[in-house]
Amino acid sequence: MKVSISLTDHATKFIVNNLYPLYLHDLSEIWGWKPNKYGVYEDDDTLTLKDQNKVFDIWWEKPGVLYPYLIRVEDIPAGFALVATPPYTPHASEFFLNEFFMLRPFRGKGMAEAAAVQVFNSHIGAWEIQTNPTDTNKRAQSFWRKTIHRYIPESCHEEFAETKNDGYKLIFRFNNSHL
Repeated sequence: MKVSISLTDHATKFIVNNLYPLYLHDLSEIWGWKPNKYGVYEDDDTLTLKDQNKVFDIWWEKPGVLYPYLIRVEDIPAGFALVATPPYTPHASEFFLNEFFMLRPFRGKGMAEAAAVQVFNSHIGAWEIQTNPTDTNKRAQSFWRKTIHRYIPESCHEEFAETKNDGYKLIFRFNNSHL
């Protein structure tokens, strides 16, 4: 199956916005989140998904700094990857995979790994990926460990550490400048 990534813009951002609530729903299983009184996965009184998406708009307001990719499988929207560059990166990394999501029908078949590799190859330099380190997130931990070690086995560093703004995480760092 053909896996492709493409940058979204103001005309196509609605596709990522359509997928985002599904991503938050998946994360709720890992983080124990519950929707607010309006059924939106936010910890405030956000009333609608349209209101929620307004906060998300920064991804389309900073081209060349923030990169919102849509992942497609056979031209069907299958997920997204949000890549940040400085000043939105931690630990002096050049690229930070802020969010990565694949819809359930496309998981476990190598498609997410193919998409991740395309994203990595689109940005050459020092990368950082963070994920939840708990037992509720073993699938994502295994995915990132396998994907990164296949992609660049000699350059991956993995650690558990407290992050500046997001709590304790499993952090992967690698540099793909030497591929």
